[in-house]
Amino acid sequence: MAAQAAERRVWRNARLATLAEGAPGLAIVERGALAAESGRIAYVGPESEAPAAMLDGAEIVNCEGRWITPGLIDCHTHLVHAGDRAREFELRLAGASYEEIARAGGGILSSVKALRAASEENLVKESLPRLDALIKEGATTIEIKSGYGLDLANETKSLRAARKLADERPVAICATFLGAHALPPEMDGDKGRYIESVADEMIPAIARAGLADSVDGFCESIAFSPDEIARVFAAAKAHGLPVKLHADQLSNLGGAALAARFGALSADHLEYADEAGAAAMAAAGTVAVMLPGAYYFIRETQRPPIELFRRRGVKMAVATDCNPGTSPLTSLLLAMNLAATLFRMNVEECIAGVTREAARALGLQAETGTLEPGKRADLAIWDIERPAELVYRLGFNPLHARVWRGQ
Repeated sequence: MAAQAAERRVWRNARLATLAEGAPGLAIVERGALAAESGRIAYVGPESEAPAAMLDGAEIVNCEGRWITPGLIDCHTHLVHAGDRAREFELRLAGASYEEIARAGGGILSSVKALRAASEENLVKESLPRLDALIKEGATTIEIKSGYGLDLANETKSLRAARKLADERPVAICATFLGAHALPPEMDGDKGRYIESVADEMIPAIARAGLADSVDGFCESIAFSPDEIARVFAAAKAHGLPVKLHADQLSNLGGAALAARFGALSADHLEYADEAGAAAMAAAGTVAVMLPGAYYFIRETQRPPIELFRRRGVKMAVATDCNPGTSPLTSLLLAMNLAATLFRMNVEECIAGVTREAARALGLQAETGTLEPGKRADLAIWDIERPAELVYRLGFNPLHARVWRGQ
């Protein structure tokens, strides 16, 4: 009994943005309380209605009127990588395009060379500061993609490093296999042979080892065609792995509709998505993940069709796209501000985008993303007067405390 009591904790005198599904706005509870037991939320609601038995023997935390939101979720990162691509940044400033850099052997392939040369231990060590930056802003769940190995040995090395980060820090890691990210140089331009390797060799091996929670692909003229990605996705589905897609970022190849056809958890980027793609996503329940860091960093001019997604009822998430080449961003707070200022998303969409909808984009909506009984007690407690401050401020971190699994 004493052990059970020690695991019970109550945060009182709080303002809660619960993000509860189906409730209006941010589902705010003024003068609220939240109780956690054994790492799960046991009660959330008005403090005056909290069961007396829940308070008995619990550790009480007085929030002094602070706001509590769900812990933040970064649902699209390439956080495990080696080195940087600052030189490419200089080239872009001098006028080179993303496509020109990629076709000249830069871009993703330069990160492939660096990752292949790095040990698993060094990948973990190099990735921890990026992970820590996200954690310090209230992140409790982070998705990490592979995609800089491009062969079985190095893709599995990358995924193992991602898994090991969860042993180093109190955070939930979702690992995504992104073998169909770029064509490795040893394939001599033979995309068909490489896609065959991804679908017939890598996915079965990675699935057997339990190293990935989902499979992603890059559908673009500088990467892989819809037919090539469809083969990868068919293999993923055959091995019980859900799919996600980098879609319609630089052109419209019908990536949004392709993602929807395979029941993808999310389609990400989507600057060039069209009406048919949005309608297909809405019907499939595929989340649109907005990545304003990449849009800003490579100086894109075509905004994703936010109003179209609203009209079609497509759920929208927001993520950092943390990667060395096109979005070296480790701040979900800044990602929200960029989504608001560049994409015209509103405050509620931005906050839901890094909590409830980010959880949906990872297939975790039953576990996290909102403050509801039974879900993980992953919380962020903020020194703010109103939720809009989380989106409004630039370069300022108002996090008071981060709670992971009730601790």
